[in-house]
Amino acid sequence: MPHFVSTVINAEPAIDFELENKKHDLLRAVQDTERGFKATAEQRSSIEEALVTVEGYDAGRPIDMLQLDGTWRLQYTTAPDVLILIEAAARLPFLQVGQIFQKFECRDLLVGGFVRNVIKWSIENLLEEQEGATLLVSAKFSVVSRRNIYLQFEEVTLRDILISEELQALIAPAILPRSFISLQILQFIRAFKAQIPIVSPDPRRQSVGGLYYLSYLDNNMLLGRSVGGGGVFVFTRAQPLVL
Repeated sequence: MPHFVSTVINAEPAIDFELENKKHDLLRAVQDTERGFKATAEQRSSIEEALVTVEGYDAGRPIDMLQLDGTWRLQYTTAPDVLILIEAAARLPFLQVGQIFQKFECRDLLVGGFVRNVIKWSIENLLEEQEGATLLVSAKFSVVSRRNIYLQFEEVTLRDILISEELQALIAPAILPRSFISLQILQFIRAFKAQIPIVSPDPRRQSVGGLYYLSYLDNNMLLGRSVGGGGVFVFTRAQPLVL
């Protein structure tokens, strides 16, 4: 009997250690793929295998909204709508795509909340490097099953434009007194914010939406699959974003 109790007590730490190793294997597999853009077919196959292994440790559990709440940094994806941004940056040398985040706001909610996809980007010599501007894609989400959430996209916002020193010097040269007009231009650019509603082509629907399967969730890793062939996502916990 004492031997049996000892076995039960020690089982959970062993599983936790094994799980952390599997998570490490997954992150190591995606490390040199530029968030999926440069992944070879062989790498994608290995990553999918590692991802499925980690998913198996969390299968069937309901979504923990407290764990989901917060900011997550994208490490890897096969979603075409995300990879096309990274591809554009690779093809256009003046375009830089920085960090990509997903921010969930659902701490005090039970059946849904808000999510914002946050993309940091820049244009060489015009905006500050990597984080010269922020593109937000905002959505409401509702929990439709134990592991599925439905995203209803609402708005795309361009904001937080940080112009480069070169552009500031062109607008208002440091060697000359800054006029009222030049200062107004600088202030306008810094405060600029464009908001575009996302409207469904079908007038019977309120907005564009999508089903998202949260296949794994803990305090420092989030794995998801866009239902309908939209790709997989690997996120890790990031420092909170203030938006």
